[in-house]
Amino acid sequence: MSVVVVFELPGMTQAQYEQSAEKVSGRTGGVTSPSDWPVAGLISHTSAPTPNGWLVVDVWESEEAFRQFGEIILPVLQELGVPDAQPRIYPTHTVVTR
Repeated sequence: MSVVVVFELPGMTQAQYEQSAEKVSGRTGGVTSPSDWPVAGLISHTSAPTPNGWLVVDVWESEEAFRQFGEIILPVLQELGVPDAQPRIYPTHTVVTR
């Protein structure tokens, strides 16, 4: 079952987000396609600034696929000084893509 993963990251800057995206993709310029992720299973990725930090909302094919990615992204966020990056995970009801 697919899942929605929500990261609300108070204090995270756009520069930190872009650094994390470059570390995930392994190249300058960050992420532009699900194939840029180091593990399979990403359906969609959205990020946005918030009044106090950064928001990331992903849809993954399964919780297991996200957990594999979590083993990569959580240490990256910690390395970049993003405090308390704790994702919330929800089972999806509906996923609509272009």
